[in-house]
Amino acid sequence: MNIIRFINKSAKWLIFFLILSTLSNCGIYRPVDARKIPPNDEERIKKNQEEGRGFTLGGVGKTFGSGGTFQFSSSNEMWRATLEILDFIPLSDVDYGGGIIITEWYSAPKKPDESLKIMIQFLSNEIRADGIKVNIYKKECKTETQCSAFLIESDVGSEIKLEILKQAALLKKADLKNN
Repeated sequence: MNIIRFINKSAKWLIFFLILSTLSNCGIYRPVDARKIPPNDEERIKKNQEEGRGFTLGGVGKTFGSGGTFQFSSSNEMWRATLEILDFIPLSDVDYGGGIIITEWYSAPKKPDESLKIMIQFLSNEIRADGIKVNIYKKECKTETQCSAFLIESDVGSEIKLEILKQAALLKKADLKNN
């Protein structure tokens, strides 16, 4: 009989502590300063996203084409400038949502045993030097099946990056002029 009372008492205390711990996680009402919170709901959403607050349900409820943090390619000057600069070489992988462009291996006619591949990563929509990363890979082949590829540090990557930034600035200037 004493054991049953002990179990009932223990169960009651356990439930009490569970409810107490659950309620203690609830926040206390905090008044909001209207000067710091935008009244427009779209501005609030944008502010919360910039601050990393809120939650998502793994893409549930998103409209088609709203994935990624990049603007649509037709309006992104960095993206358009890169495609214009690299129009001489076939593209292997283009992922606008992930912000990456990778070219096919390109071999100059004078050096058929050496090839270059360019990989461009977009880190920002803004036209800034730190908003784009250009990597150049070189492949050297001794025979058709014996090749080695490696990342190279050269001025060509910096030159491509500079040309993309210049072209993007020109495109943005033209867009602003047209609007």
